[in-house]
Amino acid sequence: MAKRVYQVWKGSNKFILGGRLIFGPDARSLLVTLLLIIAPVIVFCVFVAWHLRHEFPSYNAGYTILVVAIVFTIYVLVLLFLTSARDPGIIPRNSHPPEEEFRYDSSVSVDVSGRPGSGNVGGRQTPSLQFPRTKEVMVNGIPVRVKYCDTCMLYRPPRCSHCSICNNCVERFDHHCPWVGQCIGQCNYRYFFMFVSSATLLCIYVFSISALYIKILMDDHQGTVWKAMKESPVSVILMAYCFISLWFVGGLTGFHMYLIGTNQTTYENFRYRADNRINVYNRGCVNNFLEVFCSEVKPSRNNFRAFVEEEVQRPPPLPTAREAEPDDSGGDPRSKVEDDLDIGEDLLKISQRRNIEEIDEDIRSRGSNGPHNASEADSVLGSDHRAPIIRADARHSSWGRSESWEIAPDVLANENVTESRSHVTAQDACQ
Repeated sequence: MAKRVYQVWKGSNKFILGGRLIFGPDARSLLVTLLLIIAPVIVFCVFVAWHLRHEFPSYNAGYTILVVAIVFTIYVLVLLFLTSARDPGIIPRNSHPPEEEFRYDSSVSVDVSGRPGSGNVGGRQTPSLQFPRTKEVMVNGIPVRVKYCDTCMLYRPPRCSHCSICNNCVERFDHHCPWVGQCIGQCNYRYFFMFVSSATLLCIYVFSISALYIKILMDDHQGTVWKAMKESPVSVILMAYCFISLWFVGGLTGFHMYLIGTNQTTYENFRYRADNRINVYNRGCVNNFLEVFCSEVKPSRNNFRAFVEEEVQRPPPLPTAREAEPDDSGGDPRSKVEDDLDIGEDLLKISQRRNIEEIDEDIRSRGSNGPHNASEADSVLGSDHRAPIIRADARHSSWGRSESWEIAPDVLANENVTESRSHVTAQDACQ
């Protein structure tokens, strides 16, 4: 049975409902975030908003406080869901490296065992597949360097980065947020900012209504603030909780407003802050805000519910003639042995030719000793004719059927004999 994309996904994401919802590997942290949002609101509705429903009799305005708290909390939870349960902008990884970027390097020497090395006997220069680690693309007329991702086997687009937690390349990567259990990228950044800012407004709302309830208690009992706090300690706890939370979500909201106004990401701000680089993506404060909030959210590049198609295995690209040309300084061990034997055979033939010429001259000079010298010549010629047979056997048995890298001992012995004979004969010829 064919599998779906989410079932064979190589990233660290978690899928539910048959791949319809995608979460990060730390999706359990969502439970903590939900608890930090829902629990204070429930306490607020029960101990504060419920007691204020009759404090504003005109048009039953007291119920509005309760309804606004519930509706606004649901709105915050929906934004949290849209942030954490959707594709943040994952770029589909390739099944093989980009062929158009293949580059062959012939500077790698490989020995007999196939291990890279330098200066090894029998080594040869073999083409090695290489990739340029960076490329330059033009963004608004300014060159921007993009890097090659070994995991996803692609060149990352500008503003893209590989998340080590989710193990994916995310387009316009901002950061990985553990509170939502998901990467923040191009497709969910708008919802993330709306979630953080809405959580800030919710904290302000709960804090303000709790302070109002303390004020009403002071007016009803005509007492001091301490007596009112003793009357409703829950309100004091909610005010303290919201005050602390505002330092986090409020500060985060302000920081991201600055990033949006300057068209930066959190990753870019922290990494390139000290480089004083020109921000090629800055289009002005107003246009930057319009880009985030008024532009169309790009759909996901991945169809996680699609069936996986088996890809036909393609052979690796071959190097060009110049790239694949081996170096003269080295060679394959097998070809090197054959070349050495060919050279020995050529030297043997040359020495044989010289010996025959010297014997013929000796026979002509001695005239009277013809039969004796003729037999001697035949003896020499016979031994010389046997040498090529030894050479042929040696060449045939040097490999055998097993295609071993070793040469048989008898072949080595015959070859040594042949080479030694040729050497001595050549010396005699020189003398």
